[in-house]
Amino acid sequence: MVKLSVIVPFYNVQTYAPDTLRSLRANAREDFEFILVDDCATDGTPEILERAERDLPGAVYVRHEKNGGLATARNTGLDNAKGEYLAFLDGDDWLAPGYYAQLLAAIEDLGCDFVRTDHVQCTARARSITRVPHGRRDEVMNPRDVILPADRSTSVDYPYAWAGMYHRRLVDQGLLHFTHGLRTAEDRPWIWRLHREAGSFAVLGLAGVFYRRGVASSLTQIGDVRQLDFIRAFDQVIEETARDRDADALLPKAVRTYCAIISHHLGNIERFEPQVARKLRSMSAAAMKRMPQDVLKDALDSMDYERAARLRRVKRRSAGAEVAA
Repeated sequence: MVKLSVIVPFYNVQTYAPDTLRSLRANAREDFEFILVDDCATDGTPEILERAERDLPGAVYVRHEKNGGLATARNTGLDNAKGEYLAFLDGDDWLAPGYYAQLLAAIEDLGCDFVRTDHVQCTARARSITRVPHGRRDEVMNPRDVILPADRSTSVDYPYAWAGMYHRRLVDQGLLHFTHGLRTAEDRPWIWRLHREAGSFAVLGLAGVFYRRGVASSLTQIGDVRQLDFIRAFDQVIEETARDRDADALLPKAVRTYCAIISHHLGNIERFEPQVARKLRSMSAAAMKRMPQDVLKDALDSMDYERAARLRRVKRRSAGAEVAA
C-alpha cells in the first residue's frame, strides 16, 4: 500500500536535480513513492534520474518522448501515482528532512481534502518565508469561503501546487489534474478549481519546501512566447468562474486578479522579445474585451492609479486601432 505519491517533473535541471533528489532521500519511507518525470530533458538530467531510479528508495522513473511542459508532466505523474495522498515538487527545489512525514500526519489528523503550507523562498543566498495569505491555521474550512475578498490577497493568489498535500479523492473527482499544455500559470485554473469545488481544506504553519527563485531555465525568467500562456490560463479561470453558482460574488476577484497580472507583465514588457511584447499588448487588450465589462470597469476603478492607467492605455489603443481599421 502506497501512502504518499510525490510527483516531481524535471526538465534541464542537471545543476539542481542532485539537491532535489538528496532531499527526497531524506524524506523516504517504505510506503512513499517518488515519481520522477523526465520531460524530455536535453542536458544531463536523464542520466541523473536513471541513477536515482536505482538508488533512491521508492523512485519511479517516467520519461516523456516529447517535451510537454510542467502541466503535462504533472499530469503524467498523477496518472502513474498509486498513493492515498499526493504531493508535488519541482525538479529544482528541495525539502527539509522528514517534511513529508510531518505533512502527512497533519492532513490525516485533520481529515480534510487538502492542506496548504508556507514555504521558504531562496534567491541566491537569501532566504525568506512566504506564508499562505490566510491567518487561521490548523482549522478545517470550506475552501470556497476563503476566495474573497476581491481587493486583498487570498488563498487563490497562492497557487503553488508544491505547497501542500492532497487526498486521492480529489483525483477521483477530477480536481487535481492540470490543463494540458499550459506552459506557465498552469497552477492558476488549478487552484481556483480546487477552492471552488473541493469540500474541505486547512492551512498549516509548516515551511519545509525550499523554492528556488531566479533559475535561468525557469519560464518566469524567460521572455518568450510561452510566457503568454498566462492569458489562456486566466481565460479559463474567468470562463469556469462565470459558470459557478456564486459567479456574481466571485467574478470581481477573478477579473481583478487577471487585470493585476496583465498589468504586471505590461509593466515589465522590456524583458520580452520585441515581437512577443507586441503580442502581449494585443492579447491583453483582447482579453480585457472578453471580460464582463461592468466587472472590468469596477476592477479598474478599484486599482491603484499606475496599474489602472497602464491597462486603460492598452485598452484605448486597441479600441483606436479598431476604429481606424
